[in-house]
Amino acid sequence: MKALDELTFDNRFARLGDAFSTHVLPEPLDEPRLVVASKAAMALLDLDPAVAETPVFAELFGGHKLWAEAEPRAMVYSGHQFGGYTPQLGDGRGLLLGEVYNEAGEHWDLHLKGAGMTPYSRMGDGRAVLRSSIREFLASEALHALGIPTSRALCVIGSSTPVWREKQERGAMVLRLAHSHIRFGHFEYFYYTKKPEQQAELAEHVLNLHYPECREQPEPYLAMFREIVERNAEMIAKWQAYGFCHGVMNTDNMSILGITFDFGPFAFLDDFDAHFICNHSDHEGRYSFSNQVPIGQWNLSALAQALTPFISVEALKEALGLYLPLYQAHYLDLMRRRLGLTTAEEDDQTLVEGLLKLMQNSGVDYTLFLRRLGDESATLAVARLRDDFVDMAGFDAWAERYKARVARDGDYTQEQRRERMHAVNPLYILRNYLAQNAITAAESGDYSEVRRLHDVLTRPFEEQAGMEQYAQRPPDWGKHLEISCSS
Repeated sequence: MKALDELTFDNRFARLGDAFSTHVLPEPLDEPRLVVASKAAMALLDLDPAVAETPVFAELFGGHKLWAEAEPRAMVYSGHQFGGYTPQLGDGRGLLLGEVYNEAGEHWDLHLKGAGMTPYSRMGDGRAVLRSSIREFLASEALHALGIPTSRALCVIGSSTPVWREKQERGAMVLRLAHSHIRFGHFEYFYYTKKPEQQAELAEHVLNLHYPECREQPEPYLAMFREIVERNAEMIAKWQAYGFCHGVMNTDNMSILGITFDFGPFAFLDDFDAHFICNHSDHEGRYSFSNQVPIGQWNLSALAQALTPFISVEALKEALGLYLPLYQAHYLDLMRRRLGLTTAEEDDQTLVEGLLKLMQNSGVDYTLFLRRLGDESATLAVARLRDDFVDMAGFDAWAERYKARVARDGDYTQEQRRERMHAVNPLYILRNYLAQNAITAAESGDYSEVRRLHDVLTRPFEEQAGMEQYAQRPPDWGKHLEISCSS
């Protein structure tokens, strides 16, 4: 295990130069203090977890100190926001402090969000507030625990710095980790500003560092794009299977690595609702839960347009055609496992769709239903769960199909069924009301609830003694929280 001064930097993105980012120093927070840290994320940097409790930890990630080897840079990019193109965006409140590599040889970006104004802040103050920083931290680590590709979060640092949003709040910083923070919008920026040399340099950077295996293919750039298509299809399939709604799927929020990042007004489904909109600023429902699949394809098409200098239009279209079949295969595979099935049958999609329609019409809790379905045999489980449905006759018909399907699936014990289903059906998810309870306590100076919730969410599939309150349906007020992009 390493101390903080033993991290090894290799700032590969910074070496691309000033056309790609601008040198900016973080603006310190007043009276920085640790809110929460992730031991698992610290382990990615080989850091001793004990260093999180030291004063220098809060000073480093609160903007007061900086490693001599760090090269803080604000990245420039553009992107399509709610379908409209914005020519220049960039890190308006974030800084890439540098890249660190661990003993396994993995490179990790240290990206500090809420670090103050940059040339790309536009009308913003460059700050993040405590509530949004806590939400991003919890979401990053919760998604990882569910097996969903995501950026990671090392810590949240709170402060006494006043920040004005709808009201006065306190500033905070969250330290994010990823193998890269390059977005679709990076490629769009150099494409639409007609800077082919820089665009080629960016493409080579991504290809060499993040998709080196594509170098072995006859058309390396095309192979890289196909890999990006597949990664995004798999990521969004996992979003849909676990009921995660991102909320702001702009192309500047889409990772070139196919990981979830830039958490804002996200939410997990409570009651199943295919039309759920988690961002109260999304008046048209562009980024509703059911729209995430087509929007993923739309965003990949925007990236494809930016890659036309390197790849033929015909080849790009062919690669884009892989997205929906790949998505469907990944999604159906996971939903089969969530239903306790180990084999594939042609009508499985109809079985899944029939269940979701019944859930939609009855306001059934998505997570708890699937968890309880595995508690006992299929026959006993559906008999106990039928009272959750308004259309009991409809559910009874579905239950008969499900029981017959389970019987055809194979001969295994109930203990095997339970173990297999509970391994993919979480008991604990990051519900908005749980996050809000933790935020309310943290805003009054009590960080114990944030830390406890984080600990619970790192083991979502494991029943944890004394934590029953985190596995309950939300109260009515908890189902109707409005979450905005304001942070």
